[in-house]
Amino acid sequence: MLELVEYLIGKLVPEGDYSVELRENGDESDIVVIAAKKDIGKIIGKQGKIARAIRVLVKAASAKSSVRYNVVIEEHE
Repeated sequence: MLELVEYLIGKLVPEGDYSVELRENGDESDIVVIAAKKDIGKIIGKQGKIARAIRVLVKAASAKSSVRYNVVIEEHE
């Protein structure tokens, strides 16, 4: 799942300053996208549509997996 999110974010902000990391919590894992403030808007999209689409893709791709994935978007400090 991490590779899928990295690919999608890379296509959204090819020249951007971002990182994608995996935080595991037992049977649930968080895929955390940490991006610069100037790139957050491109990742979230208007009214959160792009972020929602990324979350739907990750949930659909992990449907047969025993691990539940959540996508979290954070601003780089």
